[in-house]
Amino acid sequence: QVQLVESGGGLAQPGASLRLSCAASGRSFSIYTLGWFRQAPGREREFVAAISWSAGFTYYSDFVKGRFTISRDIVANAVYLQMNSLVPEDTALYYCAAVRSTNSDSYIRTSRAYDYWGQGTQVTVSS
Repeated sequence: QVQLVESGGGLAQPGASLRLSCAASGRSFSIYTLGWFRQAPGREREFVAAISWSAGFTYYSDFVKGRFTISRDIVANAVYLQMNSLVPEDTALYYCAAVRSTNSDSYIRTSRAYDYWGQGTQVTVSS
């Protein structure tokens, strides 16, 4: 079992930054990839970014590339999502999730592939 707890969401103005954290616990994560997804009201859950725990390979969706950065702290058992240059379209409930690592890029970007999910943290971008 893997437990994931997100934090760091809140209200931000357009152009501002937020840093989301995901505290992971329960077992060794060396075989997992940790990902961030988001879901806005009335929309499907969409992939944001992911990072493989052991090698640190990173994956990004096109709409956050260059603005968001995913990282992990192996000692702290945490994954972070640094979000810069926020826009109103980034408003959503952000989830941390874990999936067994794979070489398939498309698999990593698919929410149905993920086995473990946190409860989510709300990000609202508004002036």
